[in-house]
Amino acid sequence: MKRNSKRVVVGMSGGVDSCTAAALLVEQGYEVIGITIKTYKYEDVGGNVGNDSSCCSLDGINDARKVALQLGIPHYVVDFTEPFREKVIDYFVDDYMDGNTPNPCVQCNRHIKWAEMLRKADSLGAEFIATGHYARIRKDETSGRYILSRGNDNKKDQSYALWGLSQESLSRTIFPLAEMTKEESRAVAERVGLPIARKKESYEICFIPDNDYNRFLRDNVENLDAQVDGGDIVLDGEVIGKHTGFPFYTIGQRRGLGVSHHEPLFVLNVIQETNTLVVGTEEKLLHSHLRANDVNIIKYDSLRDPREFTVKIRYKDDGAPALCHIGDDGLLKVDFLEPRKAITPGQSVVLYEGLDVVGGGVIHERF
Repeated sequence: MKRNSKRVVVGMSGGVDSCTAAALLVEQGYEVIGITIKTYKYEDVGGNVGNDSSCCSLDGINDARKVALQLGIPHYVVDFTEPFREKVIDYFVDDYMDGNTPNPCVQCNRHIKWAEMLRKADSLGAEFIATGHYARIRKDETSGRYILSRGNDNKKDQSYALWGLSQESLSRTIFPLAEMTKEESRAVAERVGLPIARKKESYEICFIPDNDYNRFLRDNVENLDAQVDGGDIVLDGEVIGKHTGFPFYTIGQRRGLGVSHHEPLFVLNVIQETNTLVVGTEEKLLHSHLRANDVNIIKYDSLRDPREFTVKIRYKDDGAPALCHIGDDGLLKVDFLEPRKAITPGQSVVLYEGLDVVGGGVIHERF
């Protein structure tokens, strides 16, 4: 189907941001189609099933439908449960079982909210998709590349979780809230009279509505406790206690270790092969180097020569300077000028140049 440059598919979760984005696009004269994606089967994920209020929940679907009706736009619920299970939930479980700490929102953005949504947009003849993310996109006329940048609201900036988007995805994306703050978005929703204008935000992972990761892992891995309970906690090569299972711990964790010591102890390493937690004092969490795989570079065609960027190793991270390049093995190599605390395999590492996202990857190792 030929794509219409004024037709845009808006991902509407039923929250303030996505509904406000839809309202703004209607005001700007776009032909707006609202889409709410069903990403999981409620009976499969457990936890708070009777009170679904998270992104992609039953309440969210109903709120999105009400807003679409008020805006006078078509609204569809699209079942993405199969690709979501494969690309997000299975990845989440497998990564924890490999001893890592996954970032499912990054994978959802790349594979579901963009790849699958763009396929749906194609079927509807829409040139663009839009979301309520707080981030910016511009085209660099010199390089011809589409550049992702931080949003105007530093507290709500979501560029960190969008590093995996391809040039194709960026070229067909509109962020109506790019220049707005959260309160400005709410003010627009109130001005338009949207019923969700003061709706509370949801912070948990959508498919774990009770925010209980341990419960979710136990529900999704058969006989998990029997497989992993009672592994060793090791300090300086000596066993000092037992833990409840390596998937239930993450690097940098201090609470819940169940051991006593004259100094505070932190998880330094999670060894899946031997079901072992290595613990130590806080200074041993410091590392200066990391290597990342699954790399996506946005701002430049390549990154073969080392360059200094500001690098974030988690969402709530101010970032720190580091020399970065991609080696012949395809791995992103990041060498910090000063050691960083609790670099965690499985988490995203994102490179910034000023406000622009250079690119990112998934942390594979640190030393």
